[in-house]
Amino acid sequence: MSRRKAVVIGAGIGGISCATRLQSLGFDTEIVEALDAPGGRAYVRKVDGFVFDMGPTVLTVPHFIEELFSLQQDHAMLGEPDFPAGTLDENCRIREGVSGGPNTSKYVEIVPILPFYRIYFDDGTFFDYDGDPVSTREQIKQLASEDLAGYEAFHDQARAIFHRGFLKLGYTYFGSLGSMLRVVPDLLKLGAVQSLFGMVSKYFKSDKMRQVFSFEPLLVGGNPMKVPAIYAMIHFVEKTWGIHYAKGGTGALVAGLVKKFEDMGGRLRVNAPVKRILVENRTAKGVELEDGEEIAADVVVSNADYATTYLKLVDKAHRRINRDALVKFRKQSMSLMVIYFGYERRDNDPDLRHHNIILGPRYEALLDEIFEQKVMSPDFSQYLHIPTLTDPTLAPPGHHAAYTLIPVPNNASGIDWDIEGPKLSARVMNFLEERGYIPDLAARLKHMSFITPDYFSETLGSYLGNGFGVEPVLTQTAFFRPHNKSEDVHNLYLVGQGTQPGGGTPSVMMSAKMTAREIARDLGVEASVINGVPEQREAPA
Repeated sequence: MSRRKAVVIGAGIGGISCATRLQSLGFDTEIVEALDAPGGRAYVRKVDGFVFDMGPTVLTVPHFIEELFSLQQDHAMLGEPDFPAGTLDENCRIREGVSGGPNTSKYVEIVPILPFYRIYFDDGTFFDYDGDPVSTREQIKQLASEDLAGYEAFHDQARAIFHRGFLKLGYTYFGSLGSMLRVVPDLLKLGAVQSLFGMVSKYFKSDKMRQVFSFEPLLVGGNPMKVPAIYAMIHFVEKTWGIHYAKGGTGALVAGLVKKFEDMGGRLRVNAPVKRILVENRTAKGVELEDGEEIAADVVVSNADYATTYLKLVDKAHRRINRDALVKFRKQSMSLMVIYFGYERRDNDPDLRHHNIILGPRYEALLDEIFEQKVMSPDFSQYLHIPTLTDPTLAPPGHHAAYTLIPVPNNASGIDWDIEGPKLSARVMNFLEERGYIPDLAARLKHMSFITPDYFSETLGSYLGNGFGVEPVLTQTAFFRPHNKSEDVHNLYLVGQGTQPGGGTPSVMMSAKMTAREIARDLGVEASVINGVPEQREAPA
């Protein structure tokens, strides 16, 4: 009996993860990628001896990665989630000898990073965010002693949200309104549907602590003023499993995932942009590439941008639910400007960390300008990533490879980035030099380039140049977020940050498992394959 064929559009982390799961389900799986290499937003730029991850750099929940590398033919591991004990001990210290897991280590080396982030405030003070309870409380005492009691209350609520929202509901696919309504009472009781910043502001009086405990949704495209408080669980996700780095960069993780997929018999084709999804009788039958080649398939999975999938790849005659008006009505996340630069090391360089959050003089007003007003701001905040502090191999000897990421409005703004891009990059680089983060940067600079929302729109095919898909506001969360299973076309599925559960590397891996599970159920894959999981272990306390 011939194997069923699956085609996955896009070799982002979500697409590769889903394709690997389909391969383990017994499908003959092929990924077609428009770019000349896999990765999607996690594409890698190599120039002048420097290696730059162009997208995600923060890895959490390493056992999600281990599960992917543990997949085998007819052993899909799609059963209920297994949440093993954390990377961190009871005092949130990295456990001795921890790695990415035995199967992960066959493909890529993953190491923990401490602190998770160094958060700089505009007055030059900083907070080392490392999850350690003693360190956290001591730093709060030094920066805002009036908030110690508030932190304890926030900690308790965030832990309760984590246990319900992540450990219990993390892999729940909300495919029907009923599935959503069943969990609403619990979420209301936990206070998980108010805004995150509103929740944080109840517990913290100082602006600094409000920023420290609310900034993280920005790393997945969310406005802390608008995302629901369920995102407070990120605090405990990081405290439980830590922040990690793939040696060689996130691109090394992508390469490892591709090798795992190919080792299982999957096929990846690059330079293969898709023109349209073939549909007959409201059923996906395959894809047509830009060069006219048609690839027949029993299942089509799109890891392309949600809006682009429907607006460009599925003819409107086949769309009753995801009509143009609905797709365009959904709010898109903000976009990004990312500056990639290589510079000479100095022994007396300031004590920066692998991950640095540099906050500007304004917080709430800046977020409003980026997300709501969609205008260029007079100031900015940024995430400065210097992986060569951990992994010197990414740069020539004696040099650092770095990037700094600045949240900006998506292209609904109408901003001309050909004009504003060079201006903003100059302001940011001057800021890093003049404020002493990297002294004499201009004289030490060996490479500098940048991307703007136009890169997301034109190269990555992201609607309005969004950086993280559909914005994670309450009305676009869970059931109200685009579904992983198309309501319009049978055997068409979606995966990645634009679908459930949302953006961020762990979430797109969860999305891949959700999508593969729905495919398995719809196509009647044997239960023994779907539930081929190790014995369950008790969730962490």
